[in-house]
Amino acid sequence: MINACRDFLELAEIHSRKWQRALQYEQEQRVHLEETIEQLAKQHNSLERAFRGAPGRPANPSKSFSEGSLLTPKGEDSEEDEDTEYFDAMEDSTSFITVITEAKEDRKAEGSSGTSSVDWSSTDNILDGASLVPKGSSKVKRRVRIPNKPNYSLNLWSIMKNCIGRELSRIPMPVNFNEPLSMLQRLTEDLEYHHLLDKAVHCTSSVEQMCLVAAFSVSSYSTTVHRIAKPFNPMLGETFELDRLDDMGLRSLCEQVSHHPPSAAHYVFSKHGWSLWQEITISSKFRGKYISIMPLGAIHLEFQASGNHYVWRKSTSTVHNIIVGKLWIDQSGDIEIVNHKTNDRCQLKFLPYSYFSKEPARKVTGVVSDSQGKAHYVLSGSWDEQMECSKVVHSSPSSPTSDGKQKTVYQTLSAKLLWKKYPLPENAENMYYFSELALTLNEHEEGVAPTDSRLRPDQRLMEKGRWDEANTEKQRLEEKQRLSRRRRLEACVPGSSCSSEEEKEADTYTPLWFEKRLDPLTGEMACVYKGGYWEAKEKQDWHMCPNIF
Repeated sequence: MINACRDFLELAEIHSRKWQRALQYEQEQRVHLEETIEQLAKQHNSLERAFRGAPGRPANPSKSFSEGSLLTPKGEDSEEDEDTEYFDAMEDSTSFITVITEAKEDRKAEGSSGTSSVDWSSTDNILDGASLVPKGSSKVKRRVRIPNKPNYSLNLWSIMKNCIGRELSRIPMPVNFNEPLSMLQRLTEDLEYHHLLDKAVHCTSSVEQMCLVAAFSVSSYSTTVHRIAKPFNPMLGETFELDRLDDMGLRSLCEQVSHHPPSAAHYVFSKHGWSLWQEITISSKFRGKYISIMPLGAIHLEFQASGNHYVWRKSTSTVHNIIVGKLWIDQSGDIEIVNHKTNDRCQLKFLPYSYFSKEPARKVTGVVSDSQGKAHYVLSGSWDEQMECSKVVHSSPSSPTSDGKQKTVYQTLSAKLLWKKYPLPENAENMYYFSELALTLNEHEEGVAPTDSRLRPDQRLMEKGRWDEANTEKQRLEEKQRLSRRRRLEACVPGSSCSSEEEKEADTYTPLWFEKRLDPLTGEMACVYKGGYWEAKEKQDWHMCPNIF
């Protein structure tokens, strides 16, 4: 029996080595195949860009046709990353066709049809190029860099294999997956192109104002194209203020009002005559190959002088190649922006990237219509670069396609720039691809509330490059938060309506600076700013703030 066992063990070891060699060979073949596919995708992308920039193509024809787009194709000066990986899913085609004409032809067309004048002159509110540049300068010198990101290796699969199908906010993650900003700061970063709203205040036409509001809503995604790291999930009761009346003309306050599900309330006041508020709940799922991030909740924007009140919701973000390949992010879905005073509407479509599509990556299209459904402007661009708009002269249905579908043909004037992304700071690739505003958000400031994200110790340690200490501190803070939560749940009155743990938490926790109210426009309960924060800051009276750090 012993000899037989010895023979079996020897045979098992021989076969084990054989299978190991076979497995190693298959792994090498798989890596080789992935590299080949990646190289083919790069070559395909280069050929597409070379074709679009070919000198033989018409540069500026009097009439040009594009389907759902007013942008000229990208040429050889495109800043598109050559290492971009692609999502090979077919996208929905756009629902309209545009025909761009010269102004002279448009005026003739208008004269013959008897429609009202739609002059596209340099005096147009939207065309004032000078106002595309934000005005005002800060009296405080802001920082322009942070410590470089350290190069720490991490076995991603060992952590992620147990996370499939789970809610990401419930999974303890090391800071290696994070960037040194909290979700509250990321939400505040949406205000980077606030000057679009400052400019929109002066629009006399509500449909022109809608164009700028739409450009502002798209601009909030421009910082995400390289930002594939996860922001810190804020502690319950954590706040973040942005007091920039001197240079940006606004004051912004965020508060984490719920931990499960993670929800943040945000209020912005601008001295230029607008205010913005929202409560965003982040729902995210890990699906094995990608992560879906669904921001839930309505965004409100009101202009005080005109009373125009806009409401819209965010699109879905998807992070691809979680396990194998280079991480890349895409935005997809439809956004409807509604002016509840005039009933003007803007339908924006974020086209998901398709390897087989002829359209440029990260494309956005849209149509601005009045309360009667008449189209006034066509919008087009990309959420990571710029947005343009064109005034509609005439619209008509197209001939039915082979599948029986019919699209609307818009005859428009030439496109005008609404918004263009700022270039990233020097050395941004080593600073988490932060924009100029993002670099200043975690900068230490005196006089902020003790619950402010700038004072969060694990986030500060990570920014300084001390990741091991940051992970230890992160575990301490999470354990402290769990202890506080248990105490709140234990204090829940027996026999009350608290059924689930999430309902108990909602019933037992009261936000400090926001309160739940019924939103009359959406019919949903949402947290709105109740006041008192800036008065407390002026007095430096923070006795009501919880000790969360």
